[in-house]
Amino acid sequence: MKAFDMTAAKPAAQQARIGHFRYAILGLIFCITVLNYADRATLSIAGTFVARDLGLTPAALGVVFSAFGWAYAIGQIPGGWLLDRFGARRVYGASIVLWSCFTMAQGAVSVFGSVAAATTALFVMRFMLGLVESPAFPGNARVVAAWFPTAERGTASALFNSAQYLAVVIFTPLMAWLTHRFGWHQVFFFMGALGIVAACIWFATMREPADHPRMSRAELDYIAERGALVHLDSHLGGRGHARRRFTRREIAVLFKSRMLWALYIGQYCITALTYFFITWFPIYLVKERGMNIMTVGLVAALPAICGFSGGVLGGALSDWLIRRGVPMSAARKTPFMIGMVLATALIGAPFATTDTAVVVLVSLAFFGKGLGAIGWAVLADVAPREMTGLSGGVFNGIGNVAGIVTPIVIGFVVATTGSFDRALWFVGAHGVVAMLAYGLLAGRFRRIELPSA
Repeated sequence: MKAFDMTAAKPAAQQARIGHFRYAILGLIFCITVLNYADRATLSIAGTFVARDLGLTPAALGVVFSAFGWAYAIGQIPGGWLLDRFGARRVYGASIVLWSCFTMAQGAVSVFGSVAAATTALFVMRFMLGLVESPAFPGNARVVAAWFPTAERGTASALFNSAQYLAVVIFTPLMAWLTHRFGWHQVFFFMGALGIVAACIWFATMREPADHPRMSRAELDYIAERGALVHLDSHLGGRGHARRRFTRREIAVLFKSRMLWALYIGQYCITALTYFFITWFPIYLVKERGMNIMTVGLVAALPAICGFSGGVLGGALSDWLIRRGVPMSAARKTPFMIGMVLATALIGAPFATTDTAVVVLVSLAFFGKGLGAIGWAVLADVAPREMTGLSGGVFNGIGNVAGIVTPIVIGFVVATTGSFDRALWFVGAHGVVAMLAYGLLAGRFRRIELPSA
């Protein structure tokens, strides 16, 4: 009996000795991602007032919204290459500094004399914001791959991915108040200044797992033995060889895999839901539902809370299934498929007769969107080990084409029909497409190996 007790106690004692510094790193990228999404959402909160001051039509505002998506999609592959080449600490840190500067610059577009010049400047600033933010999510995925073992990646990826919802919960009411009290310009100045502070914290904290002074040897060995790529950002690779350039044949693997294309399509569909929420949703509440800006700031937080809850639950459920012995492929697909079924609830919003019903349907859809946002964990599981940054760039680049298409389509639908009904059907239908991609196209998830020379 004593021997049994000692054996049972050993794992707990081992866990206590290992340490959990990796979760401090997760907390850092979580907070950075909250700011990242808050900076993207600044124009959606201030959009009604910006459009009034600059004389923008709904179609023109949709084009301005899309500027971010164009650049963000274009920058993904170069951003991923830079991460593989120079590491997350330098590339991601520089990205934070630059996106903060371009956020502040949006608040100064009124200094341009004419409406046309100010509108052009706003488009350019949004474009540059998207370009310099492009390494953020591939950088997050790279950090998670380096710092977390396989059975913890689902939760870790879900947490940083769910930061987008917390950004709405925390910053939407704050930005709405700033707009109401001080004017829309101050929203951009305030958020940019916060980003500069965040960049200082990033450079002071982030290191490679094997080189971090606060990382215990026991924890390093623990995560390395369980699948963490602990030497991912080393100046020398884990096998002692310098980083090499990828051949065209190796890069082509990222575009020839049916499994990866299923991930790309799934990410596109989830991103379409995201961009509706961070661009047109507040304007929908003002224009279609007749809410004032302060009410919108509070109401928009409710779907965001549901999205955050769904995101954390989806990652935790997936990791729990893996620990229970469920194959990785089934464990990752289960929360995704359930989530996309719920996301289609958005199709019912035009039929709702009360504001409460609309908020309930949108909240249910965004809970489902969060539950299904497991793509970054899947990518960390299946991407070629040598190309995690570039794989993340391709994945997020194709996915964020939705950031171009969705705002423009919604803008033109609203401009031509005078209603958001068809726009909501368009966005909700992405849940169906995502289910088809994961259910029929993906096959079994597995790690992709690069072709031998």
